[in-house]
Amino acid sequence: MSLAARARLLPAGERAATVSLRARASEVPRLLILAWGALLLNVLPPFGAASVIPIPHAMNQAIAQGSLLLAIVLALLVNPRIVIRPNLFLVLVSTMAVVALIVSIHSEFIVGSTYRAIRLCGFVLALWLLTPWWGRRELLLLRVHRLCLWAAVGSVVLGLVISPGTAMGDQGRLSGTIWPMPAPQVAHYAAVLLGTTALLWMCRVIGGRHAALAIVVSVGVLLGTHTRTALLGCVVGLAVGSASLFLGHARVRRTSVWTIVTAIVGGTVFAPQIVKWLARGQSAQDAAELTGRTKVWSAATEGQRPLVNQLFGNGLSNKSFNGLPVDSNWVATYIDLGWFGIVMQVAFLLLLLLMAATHVRGLRRATALFLTVYCITSSFTEVGPGDASPYLLDLFVAASLLAPQPDALRARFVRSRRSAPSPHAQRPVRA
Repeated sequence: MSLAARARLLPAGERAATVSLRARASEVPRLLILAWGALLLNVLPPFGAASVIPIPHAMNQAIAQGSLLLAIVLALLVNPRIVIRPNLFLVLVSTMAVVALIVSIHSEFIVGSTYRAIRLCGFVLALWLLTPWWGRRELLLLRVHRLCLWAAVGSVVLGLVISPGTAMGDQGRLSGTIWPMPAPQVAHYAAVLLGTTALLWMCRVIGGRHAALAIVVSVGVLLGTHTRTALLGCVVGLAVGSASLFLGHARVRRTSVWTIVTAIVGGTVFAPQIVKWLARGQSAQDAAELTGRTKVWSAATEGQRPLVNQLFGNGLSNKSFNGLPVDSNWVATYIDLGWFGIVMQVAFLLLLLLMAATHVRGLRRATALFLTVYCITSSFTEVGPGDASPYLLDLFVAASLLAPQPDALRARFVRSRRSAPSPHAQRPVRA
């Protein structure tokens, strides 16, 4: 039975909602896809690993950094009237970016810090130019985000097929070789693609074949990267997102039951293999120290700093401390933007959770919850929301899903105009 035929068997309310989500799926503006792809390319800085395409590392960096200017130009072309939708989420992010620029100008490493701050401001500017597509009935930004994730994950799979040894050369972890991408970043894209696909399928927006292909590919890539953070974030995010749909969708209830049963049986049968995969060849002490992360966190936070630096940080950096990667969004934010940056990030993350809590039950809320919870879970051992990153793109998509539809805003405005007294109405004449 086709997807359209199955949709006709649904209740009237659910059928109308499902059809409205599929409407005009092919009418996604091409410039919007290109602009979003340029933003994603900008947050794909190539790392020093072997690649199947002999492009110099400096050229890869120039392409990635130059794509931000291209994204702004494309965003202006797709939004020539510079129409923006006011929203508190981007106001908070913009405030963080402006303060980061002010602090970075006075940083010890003024050139690098100022460049990163200007890049963050340009990144946020491009996001502002894409706000007219918030709240669209067709979930345009989510569709565009998924298309770009497909391109990133597909390039990793293609690199694995062309050169398996190169793709698995990072200590046996799958990484990108068409465009050099580290294993944690590949796992991030695969996890987000997996979670959004599962939610779209459970809400009957995509068909079984499409969902099966996406789930098989993303699960395979996720397991090949040996990245525990992305796996944990995907599981927790999917659990929260599915729980918000549990009462209203029979498919969600059936899928949840089968998933729990499969997890119990699989965990019992394949327990040694699962433990080996999670251990990743590390000792118990390494696992307890999160692969040495806790030592770097202690050294970064225990040092004496002036009060101004504690409040506003030292300016945007490369997220390292004494040459070692920080690998924690909160510690890196404390170094770069101090307590101000932490407060701002907590504020816009809580804003998204509150918006989701007050939003009508359905796919939009579930997907926004998945993206937000995934970013929160990953932020403890990954860097991202405090700078231009894929995590900021995920949160932007989550905010767009929770925004009211433009038709609803227009109708509310018309009703308010009709109820307001006309300034040209004839005033009563006093006797």
